[in-house]
Amino acid sequence: MSTTSSRRAYHDSSRGQWASGIELFAGLMLALVAMVQILNGIAAIAEDTLFLTGYDYVFAFDLTTWGWVSLVLGLLAGATAVGVVLRTTWGRMAGVLVAFVGALASFGFMPYQPWWGVVVLAFNSLVIWALLTQTYYLGD
Repeated sequence: MSTTSSRRAYHDSSRGQWASGIELFAGLMLALVAMVQILNGIAAIAEDTLFLTGYDYVFAFDLTTWGWVSLVLGLLAGATAVGVVLRTTWGRMAGVLVAFVGALASFGFMPYQPWWGVVVLAFNSLVIWALLTQTYYLGD
């Protein structure tokens, strides 16, 4: 059996369709995280009154710094989401990395918007789970 026909047989199998669905889920979740982080970053850079200030926290950056971090991570996540949806290997690897960094950054943003930080952390965790599960199903 040739490599092309074995890949087609795998893709047509229920396991291959499951892996493909998980990959699409991961790409769409990463795109959602990207939009959330971009909007969050813009609001923080503009010093919107949406965010709380005044808490002392280990990560003592000002709101504008976290806004830029969130904006850059959102742009990276958006570009990576395109790679994941197009089913590229670099997209899956970069997706795990970007989601991991985004999850870490959400801890730093929690003093300004605690619930939103938890939501972004949960979304990033779902992306990591979906990408790693999909990689397991594909056998990469």
